[in-house]
Amino acid sequence: MKKLNVTIKLAMSVPDDWELVETSEGGQVLKLPNNQYLDMAIEPLFASDPEETWSSTEDNDTLNDILDLVESEEVAYEFVTH
Repeated sequence: MKKLNVTIKLAMSVPDDWELVETSEGGQVLKLPNNQYLDMAIEPLFASDPEETWSSTEDNDTLNDILDLVESEEVAYEFVTH
């Protein structure tokens, strides 16, 4: 089996009231003003508590609003040999 590293780099303009918060596992997520959290690691994921289950949204308007904030995206794929 091969190991694949995927590097995603996004540049976004976000509202001033968004904050970075650290999870108990040492990762970072965004805290939105409506008591939701946003993780952009693979796809936009939302949670009402950053320590609970994350899920995507069924609301296309919400998803489009978040994706409209993305100014640029770079994705690099690299296979790593052991």
